[in-house]
Parts: sequence; structure tokens; C-alpha cells
Amino acid sequence: MSPTQRQRRREAVFGSAPRPDAERPQRGLSGVVLDASPHLLVLHADGAEVRLAMREDTAVWYGGRGGPAALRPGRPVVVRKSSSVAEKVWVGIGRVGGTILACGRDTVEVDMGPHRGRAHVAIPPHARERVLVRHPRLEPGYLFDVICVRSPGGPQAVRPGTSQPGYRVDDLTAPEAAKPVPDVLHGTATWFGTTEGEVRDGASYPAVDSEGDAGGCADAPSACVPFPYLSLGGEVTVRNECRGRSATLPVIECGCAAARFCDRCVECAASPRGRIVELTPAAFAGLGGELEAGCFNAAVRPHVPRGVEAEW
Repeated sequence: MSPTQRQRRREAVFGSAPRPDAERPQRGLSGVVLDASPHLLVLHADGAEVRLAMREDTAVWYGGRGGPAALRPGRPVVVRKSSSVAEKVWVGIGRVGGTILACGRDTVEVDMGPHRGRAHVAIPPHARERVLVRHPRLEPGYLFDVICVRSPGGPQAVRPGTSQPGYRVDDLTAPEAAKPVPDVLHGTATWFGTTEGEVRDGASYPAVDSEGDAGGCADAPSACVPFPYLSLGGEVTVRNECRGRSATLPVIECGCAAARFCDRCVECAASPRGRIVELTPAAFAGLGGELEAGCFNAAVRPHVPRGVEAEW
């Protein structure tokens, strides 16, 4: 297939050409800081020591603006790198999303779904107003999604991960049964979890079949968009429509929590409603996503064999 044919096929599938920066190879990496200086970052990642060059323009996020001083030994990080150069580093970032169970003066208890359990999130005074602007209903039964930074006492909210949907979680309407399932899904890609313990890229998918050995949740809610069913270990090819990057990833978890969010991403335009995939932090960063922003506009093709995405 010629380059022109590959380009036409890519545009036919996704509707737009990739941005120029899509040609620069990047990768997301999760690890723990071993040592750092203004010019070198040393991590323990993927079971080995990894050395990455730090440039003057390497951005460091630690609850907001950061710098090399935040790269203390023992802290977990996510790095977006190009070759052996760190382009951006997120220190101690995490995310808590799900259904509100209870609220205190400055804490929220969240049910994150059957795979992720519950979390108690502290909302410090400096973040409270920012969170309330986009999450005005801190009441049981409503959805909650915040970007956090790790602390000895648990996750602390830094900013909202999305605008709070206006419905109670049990009021979400499922799509019409007769509505056709598209070959390529369009909507929002988000990320889930923390950096601790992550050793591989992967995706959480909202429609993992609950029958047999597929690995789905028997009580998973119906999402607001129609999905084809997949099994754990199946594959999805995800494209960041804002950056023009794509990758094929294994389905490693049932995205029960994602199915409850019928929201939009507005990173580069207003996406169609619905969270169609959640990615591990390293996978999200490697596709050009900004972890603190929380989402990117995405196109997802289920069951695409490895290697096909290179021809889009």
C-alpha cells in the first residue's frame, strides 16, 4: 500500500489527517524516581533502571506547576518520552472517579466500581472552589471525577477531571436496543488509576461480556452509546483525534465506572457523548494526552489486529 493510499484509508476511518507531531515517536512510562538532577532523571521502570535526559523545556507536574525539586527519590511518576528524552513528567498523579457514597466538610467517599473499590478523597481549601464549580452536587448518588495528587493520608483533589453530569447515576438511560453498533466508536478517552504498580499499557472497556470466561461485570450498567462486546485480553485500537496518534492496546479491565459517564471531552472540539475507553496513565500519556486535563477526543476500533493501525 502506497503512502497516499494509507493516508486516504486513515482519513476514511477517522475523518481527519494526523497532526505533524504524530510522526514523532513517543511513549508513556510509569516508574519510581531513583535519582534526578536538572539534566538527568533515573527511574525504576519495567523492572529495570531507566535513564532519561532532562531538557530546559521538560515540564514537571506536581499538583500544578512543578520543577526538578519535585522529583524526589521514591515518588511515582508518569513520563512522556521521545527516544531517551523526558518531554513531560507527572509526579504522584492519580484519579478518583465513580459514584458519591457520602460527603463530609472536606472529604468525599466514592464507589469506583467493583474492580477498584472505594476511595476517600480529601478536598483541600485551595481546590474546593475549583471542584465545586464543576461538581456542584456533592451528594450521594451523583457522579464524581477529580484529578488528585498522592499524599500520606490518601488522595487529595487538585482539580475536577470533568464537569459533573447532571443526572443521578441510576437515572442514566441506555441506548435504544435497535440502534446500530458502529465499526469505529467516537467519544471520550480518559485514564484511570494511579501510577503505583503499573507495569503495562492497557485499556478499560465499558462493554466486556459478562458471559462465560469473557471477564465482564454481571451488574455493569449499559453505557449511553452502543458498544460491541469484547473479552478481557481482546484488543482495541485507540486514536487521539487531537494529536493524531494511535495505538493498539489489550483490554485489561471491565470499565464499569466509565459506562456511567455520558459526558463530552472538549480538548480540541466537542466530542460525542460517552466514555468509550479508559487507559492506563502511561498509555494515555504516550498517545499525547495530558493527564491533568483528564481526557482527549477519541476514535476507537475494537478487535483490530496488531499492525493494522500503522496503515491508517
